[in-house]
Amino acid sequence: MARHPVLERRIGHRFKTPSLLSQALTHRSFGSPHNERLEFLGDGVIGCVVAEELYARFPDIAEGELSRLRASLVREAALAAVARAIGLSGFLRLGEGEVSSGGADRSSILADALEATYGAVFLDGGYEAVRTAVRHTFGEALGKLDPRQPAKDAKTSLQELLQGRKQKLPEYRVVATVGAAHKQVFEVECVAAGLGLRATGSGSSRRLAEQQAAENLLRQINA
Repeated sequence: MARHPVLERRIGHRFKTPSLLSQALTHRSFGSPHNERLEFLGDGVIGCVVAEELYARFPDIAEGELSRLRASLVREAALAAVARAIGLSGFLRLGEGEVSSGGADRSSILADALEATYGAVFLDGGYEAVRTAVRHTFGEALGKLDPRQPAKDAKTSLQELLQGRKQKLPEYRVVATVGAAHKQVFEVECVAAGLGLRATGSGSSRRLAEQQAAENLLRQINA
């Protein structure tokens, strides 16, 4: 099984069993063994590591705030952002249909693959290895956390920005729904008509897709 030394460096873990990483990068559309079971494992592992990190970093804040901070880090959009930062899309193994529809940059696929990668690290090297990997890949996001800063989701931030510029509120519409009923992916378009800008986002629910579309539109405006 081929190694991925560049990706291993970006993750912060060298695999003793490279096939685990290959499986983590394999989407269901490509074939078996795919990454869905590793994704399940990684989801639990990253939640535990992030909870431990927050508990140690912020000894004076209450459980509710800790939960809010953890949710901000392990939500789909945040995981996809980390996946993009380490260039995970370039290593994914996708079926032809997913490749042609832009699946390599779909937030839900990237987030799932990142979780699967953490699951693979856990199986390969144990808890300390995955703890190191999460710290390595989430370093910037962890460093920017400020429990005193009230959380605003992307839709709220976009709405406030447009209101501040005396622009019309953004409009959202579902442009596509793909996948089986139990594993649907929604694609949503967000339009800021007054600025002549639009962006799309995807997610496992309409709400998540709208948030991703709003984030992508905010990036365009801020750029």
